[in-house]
Amino acid sequence: MGIELKNRVVVVTGASAGIGAALTQALAAKGAKVVLAARNVERLGEVAERSGGTCAIAVGDVTVREDVHQILATAFAHFGHVDVWINNAGQGISRSLEELTDEDVDAMMQVNLKSALYGMQAVLPHFKSRGSGVLVNVSSMLSRMPLAPQRSAYSAAKAALNALAEGLRAELAQSHPGLRVMTVLPGIVATGFGDHARHGGEDSRALPGGQTPEEVAAAIVRGLEQGEEDCYTRPEGVAPVLGYLERLAAARG
Repeated sequence: MGIELKNRVVVVTGASAGIGAALTQALAAKGAKVVLAARNVERLGEVAERSGGTCAIAVGDVTVREDVHQILATAFAHFGHVDVWINNAGQGISRSLEELTDEDVDAMMQVNLKSALYGMQAVLPHFKSRGSGVLVNVSSMLSRMPLAPQRSAYSAAKAALNALAEGLRAELAQSHPGLRVMTVLPGIVATGFGDHARHGGEDSRALPGGQTPEEVAAAIVRGLEQGEEDCYTRPEGVAPVLGYLERLAAARG
C-alpha cells in the first residue's frame, strides 16, 4: 500500500547533509511538507532554502529522547500532524572488533539504534490514533552482509534496527494494518559518511561504485510511493544478500 506524497507531512532526521538533505529536496519536489531535523540550524536552513518547498526546521539531537519529542512537537506546531517519519540519522565507525571499547559500542547503539527507537516510540501513538502513517528506518546493506569488518559494531547496530522494525511490522499487521514500516538498505553512498565515522575513515566519496545521495533519495521516494517494506536502493541489491545466505546454507550442508 503506497502513499501519494503531495501535501503529506514528512519528518526527516539527519536532514542537514547527505541522504537526509537529498531526501528533503526529493520530497519537496513531490509536494510534501518536510520537517527537517538535525543539530545544525544553519545547515538545515540552507537545505530548506535549496528545496524550494514547504519546510519547517526542528533543531535537536536525536540521541536525546526529549529532543525527539520536541521534533514531533515542532511538526505539530507547523502542520498539525505527521504522515511519514524517517529515521535517517546515523554514524559509522572504523575500528576492528578487538579494538572496540565500551564507549564505541555504546555510541553505535545510541546513534544508529536508540535514536530510531526514540523516533518510533514518539510518533507511534499519533499514527495509531489516526489509523495511518509510515515509519521509515534507514539501515544499511552491512546489516545483511559483513562486507566491512572495521564497521562490525555499526553493522550490529543496524542489524538490531532491522530486527526492531520487523518485530514492529508484525505487531502492527495484527493491531493497526493501516500503519507501515519500511526499512531502507543502501550500500556505499558518496557522502561524508566515512569522514564522519567514529575514529575517522576513508572518504565514502572516493570509494568505487557508490551511489549519489540523490539516487538513494529517489529510491526512498519510490519505495514510499510503491509501498515497499524492504527498500534496496540499488535494483541489484537483493541478489548479493541472497547469494550470501545461500553460501551460508551450503556451508552447513
